[in-house]
Amino acid sequence: MSTPEHQVLQQPDPTKPDRNLALELVRVTEAAALACARWVGKGDKEAADQAAVDAMRLVLDTVQMDGTVVIGEGEKDEAPMLYNGEKIGDGTGPALDIAVDPLEGTRLCALGMPSAISVIALAERGSMFDPGPCVYMEKLAGDRQIADLLDLDRPLGETVKLIAERRGSSVGDVLAVVLDRPRHAEGIKAIRDAGARVRLITDGDVSAVLLAVDEASPVDFLWGVGGTPEGVISAAAIKSLGGSLVGRLWPREGTDERERALEAGYDLDRQLTADDLITSDDCFFSATGVTDGDVLQGVRYPGTAATTESLIMRSRSGTSRRVIARHDRAKLRAVTGERYG
Repeated sequence: MSTPEHQVLQQPDPTKPDRNLALELVRVTEAAALACARWVGKGDKEAADQAAVDAMRLVLDTVQMDGTVVIGEGEKDEAPMLYNGEKIGDGTGPALDIAVDPLEGTRLCALGMPSAISVIALAERGSMFDPGPCVYMEKLAGDRQIADLLDLDRPLGETVKLIAERRGSSVGDVLAVVLDRPRHAEGIKAIRDAGARVRLITDGDVSAVLLAVDEASPVDFLWGVGGTPEGVISAAAIKSLGGSLVGRLWPREGTDERERALEAGYDLDRQLTADDLITSDDCFFSATGVTDGDVLQGVRYPGTAATTESLIMRSRSGTSRRVIARHDRAKLRAVTGERYG
């Protein structure tokens, strides 16, 4: 008796990211967070970053995937990094692009300040945007309710008023999160002149985007020029959570980035959406807190244990999970030496 075709169970294709890799990635960001947390408040951001990189690489090499780092941290600020083009994973399974920031907020970690995280995103090979020579990007991000209002060509003050109208609130209720940088002085003035409020942050683009797209957050939108890698990583989260991010490449003055980008065929006027930054509909995101912040609790040390809080997501299912984990530090040391302390 033949079996109807619709009843035949299809074997998973090992070349496709069919399994939920986010559930494996959480081990990766937990490892990096646990490693660099030993450097919180010690004033050495390079050592903290290196600890996160080493731990992340160690665990990534156990994941069943054929991964290539296409968006790495480090070239911008000469920090230790998982370098662009590095092959990671055990070489089996799906071919994937990887965007990584083992420690977003190296200064935050070094100074014991809030919102340092470890973060990674994966997507199918060839689906992540390559920013070429441009390491910075102007960004606007917000939740589902205001997604269609985000436009980098519109004056910021007008966008603030449209957001207030859409929210059904006064302009004075609108709150923007912005990196505290001299380059943002004009934009901050425009937001304040419109009557809105500004929350300044010292570092942490990805955490700030997560805050901006969270419908329960007091933050209404994010604006400013930050890292392009963080923009690509944030896109993976937004494709899972909803909301919107628009970005535009921002070549730095005093460099040859503009000329190199134009020669390579980049349109520097184009507004890039999350779907432009990651074209795949199946991408994965994981972040683990290093220091306490608005989005995630940092690593803590109750007794002989360590605890972590992570946020993991998959865009295809639109599923996001919070994972609170307890780690036995003695057993971790037995496996990894003093790496996780």
